[in-house]
Amino acid sequence: MPAPRFPIAHPFDDDKLREECGIFGVIGVQDAASFVALGLHALQHRGQEAGGIVTHDPEQGFNSARRFGYVRDNFTSQSVMETLPGPLGIGHVRYSTAGSKGQTQIRDVQPFFGEFAMGGAAIAHNGNITNANALRRELIERGSIFQSSSDSECIIHLMARSLQRTIPERMEDALRRVEGAFSVVAMTRTKLIGVRDPLGVRPLVLGKVGDGWILSSETCALDIIGAEFIREIEPGEMVVITAEDGVQSHFPFRPQPSKFCIFEHVYFSRPDSILGGRSVYETREAIGRELAKESPVEADLVCPVPDSGTPAAIGFSLESGIPYAMGIIRNQYMGRTFIEPTEQIRNMGVRLKLNVNRALIRGKRVILVDDSVVRGTTSRKIKDMILDAGAKEVHFRIASPPTAWPCFYGVDTPEREKLLAATMSEDEMRTHLGVDSLKFISLNGLYRAVGETNGRDNACPQYCDACFSGEYPVRPSDMIEKGFSLKAAE
Repeated sequence: MPAPRFPIAHPFDDDKLREECGIFGVIGVQDAASFVALGLHALQHRGQEAGGIVTHDPEQGFNSARRFGYVRDNFTSQSVMETLPGPLGIGHVRYSTAGSKGQTQIRDVQPFFGEFAMGGAAIAHNGNITNANALRRELIERGSIFQSSSDSECIIHLMARSLQRTIPERMEDALRRVEGAFSVVAMTRTKLIGVRDPLGVRPLVLGKVGDGWILSSETCALDIIGAEFIREIEPGEMVVITAEDGVQSHFPFRPQPSKFCIFEHVYFSRPDSILGGRSVYETREAIGRELAKESPVEADLVCPVPDSGTPAAIGFSLESGIPYAMGIIRNQYMGRTFIEPTEQIRNMGVRLKLNVNRALIRGKRVILVDDSVVRGTTSRKIKDMILDAGAKEVHFRIASPPTAWPCFYGVDTPEREKLLAATMSEDEMRTHLGVDSLKFISLNGLYRAVGETNGRDNACPQYCDACFSGEYPVRPSDMIEKGFSLKAAE
């Protein structure tokens, strides 16, 4: 029997949006698998359920390894890495977004591999295909046999049915049938391929290390291997990279206005990454400053809910003049546990992960800064811990607008009725959480913090903010078929 798997977000904390997936690829280096493993380690925050690596060696062909759990536990042993030779490789870390959520099977773990008439190809996908159910039905009716429950496998089957001559051309053909959000890294025997959807919802960057080239979800994964950040892959761009010819770029899709996910700035990306030429850390600090301007309150301390609330809390403190303090300490070693997660242990979840600095908090009016409120369950537990430690008042300041709509573009969000902001006003949420005050940054304030001086009030917002506004840039066809209402967008 395999050992039980306890990803960081389960079972102790189901009150955060989970960070889609992370993808990484490299060509033109010795021992590509080691580079991919290091890159995936830096992208571990984007997916902690499972990971996989595929490499190609001119003598041994394609090889792959897929495992549950953390990169550090699976792709550091010599015995595993020796099975992945070659100068070309891609990798993927995942949370389940489409498919059997919470019941991940090894067959769902990417990269996926397909053998075509012109040779094999592997593909790893970050995002979500919003017409995957319709595509899957069509492909099954035409004889395709699916091996996984993942929406990403549709791309392999569409490539197999394409009449185009080369694998990059087949990928273009397949992706023109796909709706939703996708950043893709793929590989053939000699090529590394990167593609970003026409709206650019999910991130993808290009880097260089020595004579080799890198594709990655975030720039922080370039830093860990000493690679140079070259540029972001543009929305709607496909790059085909070979060791001999370098990067060849073209734009196979109809141009559309960019709709990059604004929540990448708020929470998903690591604070040491660069997005759109902006430091994620500096953007989050600016969010905290905007929040302090919009929702001031008299208090003694500004404390982050670690770790994602830290930069915004620093910005709030700098703008308000209220001292910043580490009122809550995170257990950095919380992850897998030797304790079976019984109901009693589940109820201890937040305390296993976070502990209050009692000597600092006692008798103080405390501002807690967090990145978001989803279900509200964790926020209530943290508030109780702060009051138990003797705080005089507790004020929540949230570094994103109320999350009232689910994401269909690669983020694992609860159903709409489980989102606190979908069923309660801000004042009702304050009462429900039992805090002295609760304020979210406005959508305009968030846009100002990411560099839009006029806020969101223009003809065409350049970010996807559907989780806040309900305005979906790509029609979620599968969910509408299931009865989901786009009332807010209409």
